[in-house]
Amino acid sequence: MMRSIVGLALALGIFSGCTKISGTAAQSTQPGQSASTAGAGTPLRAKNASTIPHTLRIGDIVDITSLNPHLATASALLDLSALTMAYLVRYGRDNQPVPELATVVPSQQNHLISSDGRTITWHLRRGVKWSDGAPFDADDLVFSTGVVNNPQNNEVGRDGYDLITKIDEPDKYTVVFHLKRPYSAFLPTFFASAGANPCILPKHLLGTLPNINTAEYNNKPVGIGPFRYVKWVRGDHVELEANPYYWRGRPKLNKIIFKFIPDRNTLLTQIQTGEIDMWPLVGLGFYDRVKALRNVTTIHSPGYWYVHLDFNNAHPLFHDKPVREALRYAIDRANLRDKIQHGLGVLQEGPITPASPLYTALPRVPFDLAKARALLDADGWKLEPDGIRSKQGQRLAFDFALTSGQPDADEQVELIRSTWREIGAQINVRHYPSTLMFASYQDGGIIYTGKFDMILFAWQLTPDGDLSGTHECTQFPPNGQNDLRYCNPKTDALLRQAKVVYGESGRRPILAAAEKQIIADAPEIVLWIREDVFTYNSDLTGWHPNNVTPFDDMLGVDI
Repeated sequence: MMRSIVGLALALGIFSGCTKISGTAAQSTQPGQSASTAGAGTPLRAKNASTIPHTLRIGDIVDITSLNPHLATASALLDLSALTMAYLVRYGRDNQPVPELATVVPSQQNHLISSDGRTITWHLRRGVKWSDGAPFDADDLVFSTGVVNNPQNNEVGRDGYDLITKIDEPDKYTVVFHLKRPYSAFLPTFFASAGANPCILPKHLLGTLPNINTAEYNNKPVGIGPFRYVKWVRGDHVELEANPYYWRGRPKLNKIIFKFIPDRNTLLTQIQTGEIDMWPLVGLGFYDRVKALRNVTTIHSPGYWYVHLDFNNAHPLFHDKPVREALRYAIDRANLRDKIQHGLGVLQEGPITPASPLYTALPRVPFDLAKARALLDADGWKLEPDGIRSKQGQRLAFDFALTSGQPDADEQVELIRSTWREIGAQINVRHYPSTLMFASYQDGGIIYTGKFDMILFAWQLTPDGDLSGTHECTQFPPNGQNDLRYCNPKTDALLRQAKVVYGESGRRPILAAAEKQIIADAPEIVLWIREDVFTYNSDLTGWHPNNVTPFDDMLGVDI
């Protein structure tokens, strides 16, 4: 599954690597190590008068509809879940998996994955407690797997979980998954923190319910992260406190306040005045302004988010491949990046980031208005007196969906509008609040229900490079995240082939072939790989984000 920026509602409405972020130095806390229990009372010398000792205030334009990552995928929710929820595996500063509730990451080398790849054994950590003090054991993992595969639950997707044929629980700290076939994307799909993946749920709180869709738990979850939920003021903020039961020890921060601020200009003001301490995944159009601030530190590096324009391929207009290809030729991506994003972003056609070991460089489609016009001419699209093309009574005009509160994205779309107008295409921009844009299928979300002709946002690709959830024929919402409504059996065959190969070297050429097929079909337009920009209070210490999960290593963080 993908993490959307809400999945980036980030730079452009993000839905939820190997490159290290500059300025970091410390290693991630490993299992068995305990962070310093500084907490309140530890003397800190603040540089900024607005700093509140041991309280971190984070601001994001993305609002949320649930605190349960089984039911929603907003980027803000995934960040909150990394801080609070229960996962078998987290990710370290080198973007590699680190055991959390599992004691070791399964592999064929350590024999926890069978030689035929169809059996995965999880050994679970003993002495772990949920944030309400109840004990954690294998019952919770077995129960949570059943929750994902329960058709009554409004899960975002079940890709991978639907391969589980049987679960054995030989003891309270061992769980064995039996699969229909090998599944190389088991990490991070099976209860890992990277990507829009479900967390492990507490059986003692939810085990008697027929489904989790309306459970009170969704408003104040109990997890096993370093922090726990205190309250959620809808539309305004979520408050967290240090989890006294966290098995690795008490974090240095006492409190985290996660604020929902619906406009990037307001976010900029609040990071400048010190009303918030961190702006994660800054809109790249604001990079020059946050970089100039004296009270903050700003870092950036290529991440795992890819920014894209999605066609609704179920729309009759976009059944016509030459239309999709012509619109791709008529986007000056280099100009968009340089003019609005200050040159930040890696221009490429495929979604797999250069920060990933699965990356393959692929040829780029150039900006070519003449080629775009020639494609439309050959396909029978005639220019009308008003400058817009038509074919058999259908005008080359369509709605373009954007998340509200993103002026830099609005500027990019206006540049796109101007070049598309030159080839005879017209767009009508419609803005939606993030809560509606990224709501679930069952709640009428714009993306998942396909209430758009074209849309601009970003997905965060997970470390395994699996594109199935967004590109396989079986993954149309509500069964997955293929909002493109794209379907090609050739692509499906390649993605299925990649999922049965466990080694990165074996998967890389298969994924490259899948990317080439998707590019040839043009169901979407990848604009660029987003560079992750984080701006934070210069009084913040100990924070070392990786390229995948920036909030997976928070024990040593303080302010």
